Amino acid sequence: MAAVTRLVILGSTGSIGRAALEVASALGDVEVIGLAARRGGEELAVQAQRWRPRAVAIEDTAAAERLRGILPPGVRLLIGPDAATELAALPEADMVLVAVVGVAGLRPTLAALDAGHDVALANKEALVAGGHLVKAARERTGARLLPVDSEHSAVFQCLAGEDPAAVRRLILTASGGPFLRRPVAELGTVTVEETLAHPTWTMGRKVTVDSATLMNKGLEIIEAYWLFEVPQNHIEVVIHPQSLVHSMVEFVDGSTIAQVARPDMRGPIQHALSRGRRRPGLVAPMEWDHLALTFERPEPERFPALALAREALRLGGTAPVVLNAANEVAVERFLSGAICFTGIAATVAEVLARHEPRPALTIEAVLETDAWARARASETIQPTG
Repeated sequence: MAAVTRLVILGSTGSIGRAALEVASALGDVEVIGLAARRGGEELAVQAQRWRPRAVAIEDTAAAERLRGILPPGVRLLIGPDAATELAALPEADMVLVAVVGVAGLRPTLAALDAGHDVALANKEALVAGGHLVKAARERTGARLLPVDSEHSAVFQCLAGEDPAAVRRLILTASGGPFLRRPVAELGTVTVEETLAHPTWTMGRKVTVDSATLMNKGLEIIEAYWLFEVPQNHIEVVIHPQSLVHSMVEFVDGSTIAQVARPDMRGPIQHALSRGRRRPGLVAPMEWDHLALTFERPEPERFPALALAREALRLGGTAPVVLNAANEVAVERFLSGAICFTGIAATVAEVLARHEPRPALTIEAVLETDAWARARASETIQPTG
């Protein structure tokens, strides 16, 4: 029997965190020793009662006070903005699942890698904003980075045992989101509710909006660049509305290997927690009868975020930090009704155009740029109507 994996989950009350706990329960050889959330103390307490971790971390101080009185005896409570980072470096951990949203995932990712822990990464922004830093931390300690995003998990699986020099290109698939067939002229008037009604995946609100704009795929191009060290012109995106082929790798001999499964995040989570080992899991098998798979190129005018992401990667340095931060602000303002759907990409484009990239070789440079971009995005945004 394999050794028990002692796991820390950052973002345990989010959709990925909850799914990870389901997977951990099903696998039976995972000991959850740390749980972290920004808020949601009651749910965190329920999870702590079930899993009896060694420590829990929560950012919200008011929620922490409520949590303090209902945690099981012996569970250490970490509080504040650095609590998740402290938890990520817990010496007893073998693996840290980073499932927090946004650039907030960068510090804990670096802390886990610096402590020598393998990282199951469900956070795109850590690599988008801090790719150089994450790469350096991996090289210092030899810790592994195991992708949880379905597309990167798929590429990771397709590359297993293959010669990297034989790769011609990576092909990331995108569902196209809820507005794939909506006339482009109508995109300025779509509602938040329509945007959050994703046709195939169940995800958090921010990621679901990114899926509708295809910014998620832009961020994933940058993520793939750092994860697999492939030039950006060898990373392509195709629309695949069925969301069954999660990505593909094309090789120099003309062969293509694809990873196919139902759209269920428990699959890539299990693959990461099992460090690539194939085991019985929770994902139902495919039904191949009458299956129709279609692929098409994304329309640039419908998905301008894709070109913005490629331009940020081409500029390099702090440009991807700006892309990500401006997008986070714009998505938040869209969800609150302050801007229209097409205002998201327009905001990102304007902030990116005002930025002069510099090297992103320290966390201070990354976070200063992140703050600059958030401020510029807030200035740029004009309320709808």
